[in-house]
Amino acid sequence: MSEATDRPVDGDAWADACAEDLASEQARRRARYGPPPGSAAEELRKLVDAVADKVSSLQTPLLGIAAQGAVQQAIRQARSAVEPVIERNPQVFDHLAAAGSELLAAYRSAVEGQESRWTRTTDGASGSSRPAEKPADPRDEGPSGTERIDLD
Repeated sequence: MSEATDRPVDGDAWADACAEDLASEQARRRARYGPPPGSAAEELRKLVDAVADKVSSLQTPLLGIAAQGAVQQAIRQARSAVEPVIERNPQVFDHLAAAGSELLAAYRSAVEGQESRWTRTTDGASGSSRPAEKPADPRDEGPSGTERIDLD
């Protein structure tokens, strides 16, 4: 009997190797790009903290002590208003971020479609579209007046 048959077979060797490779790749990316961004709620909390720190660090002689106290009070009120919302509904911010991305994609699609219509002209005889020639005067670019963009 050989030594190879005497060893117990590890059925998860492939899964273990994949997990090790994934962990090393994630460590490499963290080292190169820094930590990945957190959830939208965590990022909002970081933004509020960063703005509050920046505003509180602005100690200008133009602002009196009373004005600085009012700024500090406004910062505390903003934090106390934001924190409960973030704590109760962290997924809402993820959904809002995703919705914002979808709206941006829809806007880009509409603009690209409109731009392609602006750069084509219709041949009156055949009704076919062809790319527009370069206008002689830069003021001749695009349609005159407004045009409705159909997002359906």
